[in-house]
Amino acid sequence: MTSVFFSGFGVTVGLIMAIGAQNAHVLRQGLRREHVLLTVAVSAMCDAGLILLGMAGVGPWLSSSATAMAAAKIGGGVFLLWYGARAARSAWRGHAGMNTSGSQALSRRQALAAAAGFSLLNPHAYLDTVVLIGAVGATQLEAARPVFTAGAIAASFVWFVLLGYGARLMGPLFQRPVAWRVLDSIVALTLWSIAASLLLG
Repeated sequence: MTSVFFSGFGVTVGLIMAIGAQNAHVLRQGLRREHVLLTVAVSAMCDAGLILLGMAGVGPWLSSSATAMAAAKIGGGVFLLWYGARAARSAWRGHAGMNTSGSQALSRRQALAAAAGFSLLNPHAYLDTVVLIGAVGATQLEAARPVFTAGAIAASFVWFVLLGYGARLMGPLFQRPVAWRVLDSIVALTLWSIAASLLLG
């Protein structure tokens, strides 16, 4: 069963490590040292919920429902365009390193909504967790599926903790205002490119 656990762990890490909207948001909040625990916890718990849905067999229904996919694409695309604009505004204005946050700091409620939005309003997240992880999990023996699921969920928690809190190791680099401008520019372009792929694809 240990191999099954690490199979779920490895599949999940391989899927969520790629730079995307959710990872960019967690990294940015970690660098800003702003609501890091809340952001990490909400991101990981949302992923855990989506993985459980995938393991319950929701993936085939979701991918075959044109209405559900269209709603997810439009909602996710608009959300990402808006947050991309916020990041672009921060990049344009610039700010003085780690001591300030550039754009106005998020309230706790806004941080909660943002973390949930990046986790749940991005169809790519559903593709990775509900459809792909669910499909791989379905190939496991029925008795091994809970262990595979536990490995997949554990990978999500480990990744977001490392991303959110490990960002602090880059603190000295982000004492320089130009580093924030570069990061915010990359975040904006990442979010806008994903939004374009959703709305135009």
